[in-house]
Amino acid sequence: MTVRNIYDYLDQRAPFSTQMEGDNSGLQVGDFAQQVTRAMVCLDCTPDVIAQAVESGCTLIIAHHPVMFHARRELISHDPAWLLARHGISCIATHTPLDRCAGGVSDTLAHALGLDPQPSTELHRLCHLPAATTTAELAALVKSRLGVPVQCCDGGQPITTISVTGGSGFWPPLLSQTQAIVTGEAKHSDFLLAKQHGVSLITAGHFATEVLVVPVLTAWLREQFPQIHWQIAQEQGAFYA
Repeated sequence: MTVRNIYDYLDQRAPFSTQMEGDNSGLQVGDFAQQVTRAMVCLDCTPDVIAQAVESGCTLIIAHHPVMFHARRELISHDPAWLLARHGISCIATHTPLDRCAGGVSDTLAHALGLDPQPSTELHRLCHLPAATTTAELAALVKSRLGVPVQCCDGGQPITTISVTGGSGFWPPLLSQTQAIVTGEAKHSDFLLAKQHGVSLITAGHFATEVLVVPVLTAWLREQFPQIHWQIAQEQGAFYA
């Protein structure tokens, strides 16, 4: 198998053409013709993840977040792109395509919360509850299911519809479609705006709401390419001391 084979499969499952403006999904570093027998899957292609890949003999890393978002003027020794090139490791990023596709980040987060997701946009998922819940009960559910602290504001109304999006998923038009928004992170002004509209907003951290997709993505790749040894990187996001 080559990097191209794996790239083409990802392009079918989560088309790179669907990436949002400003994203940089696709082949980040490397060679489409490179042979792959061992590969690693991660949320972020950090120097620590690259060190794990080197130790394991991986020649490809599949990351959610791009190694490079913008044009670069320099590559220095601790930069992930430089480290990848130095060790001859290719890297493919599938960022907003994986956020948006069926079974991707937002669907995975909704399922982890025990919810039944329905698309409201290509990025956001609406989940309808059989019975109303409160902000406190929903916040406790998110905290328990994800195992992380949460921040929330109470919109002050019973919740029967929830918008779920991993990462940075606050989008003002959702305020007219739901009574609660669950996402990774939001600005202080977003909490104020949500409360003004009577919508509860709960955030559980960018890492915690997206890292759930890594084993899902790995399972897709293992099924499609069983001849490749797929390894999940050991990663740790921000935490509370």
